[in-house]
Amino acid sequence: MAKRLVVAYGLWALGGPLGLHHIYLGRDSHALLWMLTLGGFGGGWLWDFWHLPGWVAAANGARAPGERGRTVPALSPLRLAGQVTVGTYFGLVAALGLPWVPALLAQPLAVGLGVQLVSSVGDQTAEAPSTLAAAFLTSLLFQGRVLAVLPTSLAASIVAQRHRRYKPRGLPRPRLAARLYHLGLACLAFAAPLACRGLCGAAGVLGTLLALLRAAAELLVLPLRASRLLAEVLGLAGGSPAREPGAGFEASSWSERQQRAYEVLGVPAGSSAEDVHRSYRELVKLWHPDHNRQRAEEAERRFIELQEAYEELAGARR
Repeated sequence: MAKRLVVAYGLWALGGPLGLHHIYLGRDSHALLWMLTLGGFGGGWLWDFWHLPGWVAAANGARAPGERGRTVPALSPLRLAGQVTVGTYFGLVAALGLPWVPALLAQPLAVGLGVQLVSSVGDQTAEAPSTLAAAFLTSLLFQGRVLAVLPTSLAASIVAQRHRRYKPRGLPRPRLAARLYHLGLACLAFAAPLACRGLCGAAGVLGTLLALLRAAAELLVLPLRASRLLAEVLGLAGGSPAREPGAGFEASSWSERQQRAYEVLGVPAGSSAEDVHRSYRELVKLWHPDHNRQRAEEAERRFIELQEAYEELAGARR
C-alpha cells in the first residue's frame, strides 16, 4: 500500500514526539528512538519536517541517488553525535533506574543498546556484538563508574560507525500488530525500572509528609496537655495521668496484685523467696534495656513490670 505524504505530515503534527509518522512509514527503529527520547529531545521531531518527503518516497520503493552502487553508508557526523548522546542518556537511565544491578552489567548494556538503536535508524545498521563488546570493555576500564557512560558511549559509537552497513532489502515486513507489540515491550522494558524507582521515591516522600503531619498535630495539642497537667498539679482538676496498659498494676485487692506479680516473674503462686529472687535476676538480665536496643520500648516496659512485681512480693514478705 502506497504511503501518502499528507498522512505522514498529519501523524507528524499529532504524534510526532511519539514517532507515529515513523510507524506509518515502517521505520520502527526511528519510532522507538522517538518514543524513548520524546522526539529526539524535541529537536529531532522538528528536524523530521524537512525529511518526510524523502522518507515517504523511500517507503514507496524509491532509492536515493547517492546510495546506488554503494556498499557501505557514508560516515555521518550527525548520526555519530546522536549515538553518543543517546548512549550516554541510556547509561544514565540505567544507573538511576537499576541501582540494584551491578554497574558493570547494567550501564554498558544500556549504553550499547542506545548506540545500536541509533545505528539502526533508517536503512542503516551496525554489528550489535561489536558495539556491545566495545561498551563492556570500555566500562570495565573505568570500573563501571557513572561518569564512565560518556567514554563508553563514545567508544561504542566509534565501533558502530566502523562496522556500519546497509540493511538487507526485500525482507518481509511483519504485520502492524506484531510491530506494535514489539515496540510496546521495548518501551515497557525502558520505563518499568524508572517507574519502580519513582514509586519508591514517592513512598519515601509520603512517609516524610505523614511524619511531619503527626509532629504538627502533637505541637498543636501541646498547650492543651500542658494546661491540663498544670491544673492537676495545682489540684484544680481531679484524676491522675493515665498509665500505659501493662506498665504497672491496676488498683485492686492485695491478693490480686500478688497473683499478678507471680505471673510477671513466671513462678507459681506461693514460691519461696529464693525462687522469686532467682527468677527476678534472670528476667532482669534478659529484659534489661541495654541488651535490647532493637526493641527498647518493650524492654523498658517489661523491666519496669519486673521491678514492680519483685517489690510487691519482697515487700509482702517483709
